[in-house]
Amino acid sequence: MSVSLPDFSKARLVVAGDVMLDRYWHGAATRISPEAPVPVVKVENDEYRAGGAGNVALNAASLGAEVSLIGLVGQDEAARLLAEKLSIEGVQCCLIGVPEHPTITKLRVISRHQQLIRLDFETDFATANLPSIEERFSTLLDGANAVVFSDYGKGTLAQVASLIGSARARGLPVVVDPKGTNFWCYRNASVITPNMGEFEAVVGSCPDESTVRERGEALRERLSLEALLITRSDRGMTLLQKDQPPLDLPAHARDVFDVTGAGDTVVATLSVCLGQGLDLSEATRFANTAAGIVVGKLGTASVGRVELAEALAHSG
Repeated sequence: MSVSLPDFSKARLVVAGDVMLDRYWHGAATRISPEAPVPVVKVENDEYRAGGAGNVALNAASLGAEVSLIGLVGQDEAARLLAEKLSIEGVQCCLIGVPEHPTITKLRVISRHQQLIRLDFETDFATANLPSIEERFSTLLDGANAVVFSDYGKGTLAQVASLIGSARARGLPVVVDPKGTNFWCYRNASVITPNMGEFEAVVGSCPDESTVRERGEALRERLSLEALLITRSDRGMTLLQKDQPPLDLPAHARDVFDVTGAGDTVVATLSVCLGQGLDLSEATRFANTAAGIVVGKLGTASVGRVELAEALAHSG
């Protein structure tokens, strides 16, 4: 039975986390370099997109939500391009410039739809004398109805526990895309969304479904979460909620072309749905469908409202 997509225009989302600029150099590779056994790419197109928390914000805005984004950037050309890209798509930017610190940039060289190499330009913000984002974050919460933290382990969310506390004190649902193995800092969030690898890095190897559920429920209780959503690639998703039976959803992807940023799409869709007042089970179903769309696209990408509506119309 197909499900219609709600109007998300009343959803007001605050996204906080590690923002980055994703650049793509596209060109033909027709020969091997005489200097080393590597292809020579004649760059014909320079494309840039918002990555990390920026991609989360764009995904939420594509669904029709009102979105504010807070994160750390350098005072450089990459920061300007990032702010420009986000603003064009309707995202309210609160990008805090850190002197003598580069904006995190990932450069991918693409030829014939294949990624040949990725070059990362970054310095961990955790090593810098950072400005506090707590005061600005608190201001953005006025009028918000959901919050999402996009943690890529780059240092922006060093004080995430305090930020979660501020949002929860206002009664807002909080979704976290976690990083690393210290999940304790995400305690009291509404839901965290580790992938299977991240989940097993915390709880240990899970050889069967009963172990996934048992250890997942134990982790949910230990962190005082309303729910734990484990994304499982081609095996779909598993949602573990307090006082609810587990919900297992199969993957919807027909063709998996590129999984880059799929987690961003999941947390964005989930958060927008919660901001609209949907329950976690229904929000997860929408997020699962959106993930199935975005993995069929090249690079960091978002899912538009029309695309998601069409996919839901043909589901059943």
